Amino acid sequence: MPPADKGQKKIIIKKVKGGHGHAHHGGSWKVAYADFVTAMMAFFLVMWIVGMDDSAKESIQGYFANPVGFKKGYGSGQSPIASGQTFVLQRPTTPLPSRVAEEEAMRAVEERLREALRGSEFDGLREHVDVEVTHEGLRVEFGEGLAGDATFASGSARMTPPMLRAIAILGGEIAALPHEVIIEGHTDGVPLQRPGGYSNWELSSDRANAARRAIQLQGVAPARIASVRGLADRYPKIRDFPRDPRNRRISIMLPYRNGISVNAAGADQADAEPDTM
Repeated sequence: MPPADKGQKKIIIKKVKGGHGHAHHGGSWKVAYADFVTAMMAFFLVMWIVGMDDSAKESIQGYFANPVGFKKGYGSGQSPIASGQTFVLQRPTTPLPSRVAEEEAMRAVEERLREALRGSEFDGLREHVDVEVTHEGLRVEFGEGLAGDATFASGSARMTPPMLRAIAILGGEIAALPHEVIIEGHTDGVPLQRPGGYSNWELSSDRANAARRAIQLQGVAPARIASVRGLADRYPKIRDFPRDPRNRRISIMLPYRNGISVNAAGADQADAEPDTM
């Protein structure tokens, strides 16, 4: 082998064994980056809230204090940001009693009314008065027997004496309650045709309004009357026999205040378009 040139540089190659050359870097930078992103998100969220008007700020503050007391002020499936609207706080004007307290008050009315109707002056009507506390509230129904004329004179909105006394008692009992009152009038399926187009629609409405006036005379405030409905013969009690006299009746409903809508009364009548006066 010829001798190496004295002016040539010597190249030394060093081999490092093992595959852990980058282990000393670790993953701490990922944690720092996540903290940075979180801080920036919080910063922009605060800036967004600061730019809102005072009412929006109060709504957001109230939402986190009491989420149940809020309802969304936008349509179903829409974002409150996209719709440009904010949460709306429901502020009841008066505190609502618990459902248990309402039921107890209504059952007391039910018992007192049943006791009052046991008198002999209600013969002929007593067995046709249905008082019931339901999941909707207190429902009192004054109906007819097979003989008819227990509540109203035939084809008339004039109450019989027992009906007048019974509805006066009911009015006195419910006058002390704060609930809204819904009154419905029903007729049988016998067509009523009089000059001027007076039909079962007008008759059922007139009878319902007669009941409204009678309970108002006992101290029920007019503002508590939520609706007066004349339903004619559209919802017979005896469905198989629309002309049965027992289909003629007056129904008075006191819905619960905490959660039951006025339109919930008569749930089986959801498709009705009643003649309301």
